[in-house]
Amino acid sequence: MARPRTDISPRILSAAALRFSQAGVEAASLRSIAKDAGTSVGMVYYYFPTKDDLFFAVVEDVYAKVLKDMAAALGVEGSLEQRIRALYTRLGTLNAAERRVLRLVAHEALAGSTRFLGLVERFKRGHVALVFQLVAEGLGAGSFRTDVHPFVIVASIIALGTMPQVVFQVAGDHLPMIPKFSQEVFVSQLTEALFHGVNAPRAQLVPTPPKSD
Repeated sequence: MARPRTDISPRILSAAALRFSQAGVEAASLRSIAKDAGTSVGMVYYYFPTKDDLFFAVVEDVYAKVLKDMAAALGVEGSLEQRIRALYTRLGTLNAAERRVLRLVAHEALAGSTRFLGLVERFKRGHVALVFQLVAEGLGAGSFRTDVHPFVIVASIIALGTMPQVVFQVAGDHLPMIPKFSQEVFVSQLTEALFHGVNAPRAQLVPTPPKSD
């Protein structure tokens, strides 16, 4: 029998996301989550049989929406550089709920939890697959260096598009050397660094004048 349509599940997800971000998944109490959601522990178990099920649902609730936006960004008309710029722009405008879940995922990664391994499998089918597809297209079009392994290109795109953006948004007012310019300029410079590097141009060699007889 199908479950009746109610707002209980979204309420539980919202309450769990907040509790998980405050106390961590292990320490968060299902009873407290149920209380915050205005329901019973029994209803929490009804929708999410285990705490891990609830954790994955909290992440998926946000990730699915972000993934859809990422796919749309990479699908825009334009050059490869313009498409990646669109991707970085979307990642630079995470809302409060998205940032909360991102911090939660980062915490699980640092803790080396088995839950993170489950997330890795999901991400491989999600944004990682999107970027691999993009890189395959870029290699086919001659837009990327063929002497660089595709995984390195994928890692470079993801690394520049995520961690700097997260630091810029979440900890920008608390860390040294964080840029004080706009998100638009930041995205532009990240894209420029990805495609053209950060090394200074080599000084032009001054030709040696011919010896006079």
